[in-house]
This record gives sequence, structure tokens and C-alpha cells, in this order.
Amino acid sequence: MISQFFVLSQRGDNIVFRDYRGEVAKGSAEIFFRKVKFWKEDEAEEAPPVFNVDGVNYIHVKVAGLFFVATSRVNVSPSLVLELLQRIARVTKDYLGVLNEDSLRKNFVLVYELLDEVIDFGYPQTTSTEALKSYVFNEPIVVDAGRLPPLGPAAMFMQGTKRMPGTAVTKSVVATEPGGKKREEIFVDIIEKISVTFSSSGYILTSEIDGTIQMKSYLTGNPEIRLALNEDLSIGRNGSSLYDYRSSAGGGTVILDDCNFHESVHLDSFDVDRTLTLAEVILKIRADFSPNVTANTITVQMPVPSYTMRASFELEAGATGQTTDFKEGSRRLEWNLKKIVGGAEHTLRAKLTFSQEMHGNIAKEAGPVNMNFTIPMYNASKLQVRYLQIAKKSKTYNPYRWVRYVTQANSYVARL
Repeated sequence: MISQFFVLSQRGDNIVFRDYRGEVAKGSAEIFFRKVKFWKEDEAEEAPPVFNVDGVNYIHVKVAGLFFVATSRVNVSPSLVLELLQRIARVTKDYLGVLNEDSLRKNFVLVYELLDEVIDFGYPQTTSTEALKSYVFNEPIVVDAGRLPPLGPAAMFMQGTKRMPGTAVTKSVVATEPGGKKREEIFVDIIEKISVTFSSSGYILTSEIDGTIQMKSYLTGNPEIRLALNEDLSIGRNGSSLYDYRSSAGGGTVILDDCNFHESVHLDSFDVDRTLTLAEVILKIRADFSPNVTANTITVQMPVPSYTMRASFELEAGATGQTTDFKEGSRRLEWNLKKIVGGAEHTLRAKLTFSQEMHGNIAKEAGPVNMNFTIPMYNASKLQVRYLQIAKKSKTYNPYRWVRYVTQANSYVARL
């Protein structure tokens, strides 16, 4: 299978190295980094995930600024090795809590213990976080998550007006609380991404919701977990399938075109400067949702004609938490808003300066307008978790349960 596995920093420092078969020279890490750093082949700016140097196949992925690399002299499946590298990175983060150079160096003993269980003589054994818990005994050295860059609003667990720290993001699956106690917790995220295209008259041309339910468990003993969704849940465009429910309780009817389940899920129960022309552009945003819902980190982008030289902006009186910019290289207007409360409306006026006389309608040369935003604790599909049930091991076993909803939208308005 693979001959070597190693992890390099952005500077090319060798942080983790394992030689499984002795088929590749020890200097392979240096050869790889020099090749990636100064890649000049195929007129590409970056090295591809798979390339060959002197009969050695180098397969790599970049995660959190680190290079996860595997080498092999045989003709292995690139997609299989790439998936293996991604899973090694995921398992490493699960056990360290934080995946970066500092955490790898402080926990190299734990990392090598994981590698010994994941790969044997170059062949993958298991990449399941739960399965590895039975074989990994080293405790992680916790890296201060406060030194990490802000993760944004989507990384916060929110409940009403209270904020809960997103500890599931930077917590080890085997770490214990101060004092030696282990806090029983389970986190469930319902994350939805909305893509919508509007016509110039405001009609919806296309719309799509792509969502995922992610669960991260810090429960000991691997108990059985049951996650109940809407009772009126149908999967399939015709509204009926093997996964169809016909009652009216729960969060209302939800129809999914298709869905995929993790391999660990049991589906038994689911089966039942020469300026010639000035032009003005007005962008207006209106939040047509409940006032108790707030959208965060809104970004509005609009391409402008290629002969646009500069742009000046005018925000509404009293505007706070808003920034504007004209990306000259890509000829694009950008409007950023920190947040929008439901029912609010905001307007931006932009004056464009052209370097040549405008021919035809400017509306045909500008756009489409693109907007991205995130709404915590809200999901557009109305998919709801009715209950999260954990089989109790004893009467005193009462783990914490966290469920959050996150909507991430990406919408377009067709050319005006």
C-alpha cells in the first residue's frame, strides 16, 4: 500500500514521520516540500495532490496549514490514499482537540500511538474514532484554544440570547475535565446551506437547500443513541418512499429530495483617469424573517463592467458594522454587514466611474449579485430534532445534550 507517511509544516519542518516498508529514501520529505514549494510544471500555480518524482508517488492533502503526505512506489488508488489522509487528519483532530503544528508537537506520543493503530505495514486498519478509543491510552496535552483565530458565528452554540462556547470544536474525544472527571456531552449540529437565484423582477428561478446533521460524541462506553427527526418526513421527489412518515406531530412536513447516512447509522427504524460616464447602483437588503432571528456575517458582491475605474460608496445615515470596498483587480463591489435583524432594511448607493463611453444598458453588463450569510439557531427547511435519546447506563448517568441549527445561504440575483 503506502511506504511512508509524514506531516510537514508550512515551513517544511518534519513534524511526524513513519516509514512502513523501507522502500523510499529517507529524504523524501525534503524532496516533496521542495517540489511543492517551487512547482513549475503544467503551468499550474500549485502542485497537484498526486505527482511522481523519480519513481516515487507523492500523494498529499493540506489540512489546517499542514501537509499530510503518503509515498508509494506501487500503483495505488489515489482517491483511496487521499481519503485515508483526510481521515487521519480528522481522527488526529478528534483526539487532540485542536489540529495545528503546536498540538502535534506537544502530543507526538499520542499521534504515533494513533498511527500505529490506523496503519499497519502500510495498510489501513481502521479510521473510526470510536473504534480507536479501545486501543489508545495516552491522554492529550490540551492546547489553548484561545490562541486560535475566531471561528465566526457559525462556531458558537447559541440558545436564545445566551451564547455557549463551541467546546466541541476544540475538545479532545478522550480528554478529561480538570480534577480527573469526564464530562458526558454530545453535540448535534443541523447545518443548512441555501442557494437561490432570483430574476431581475424578483421571481425565484432556482432554489436549493443542502444540509447536513453532524454529531460529535464525548460519551464514554459508546452507548446507543437515537436521534428522532420530524414525523412528517418524506424522502424522494414523489413525496413517498421507504422513509415516509404520515403523522402530523413534530415540526411539520419536510420533504427531502435525497439523503445519505453515515455507515454507523442503523436504518432499521428509518426504513418503516479619463472619465466619460458616471453610473449609480443601488443595492437594498431586506430581512423578511422574524425579528427575533438575526443573520450574521453578510457579504454582498456584485461584478461591474470591466471598464469601471473606481467606485464611491454612500451608506445610510447611522449605519454601523458595515464596510464597503471596490475590488479593482476583479472589478467587483463588496458590501459587508456584521448582522441584520429580522424585519430590518439596509441600502447601499455606489457611484461607478467608467473609463470609456457606456454602450447599451449597464444593467446587462453588471451582476449577478451574490449574497452570503449565516443564521444561527434557524433552519429554512424546518427540519427538527424531536428528541435525542441516549440509553442510560445507570440512574445517575445524565449527560449534557446540545443541539443547534445553522443556516448558511448563498443566493444570486440574475443580471438586472
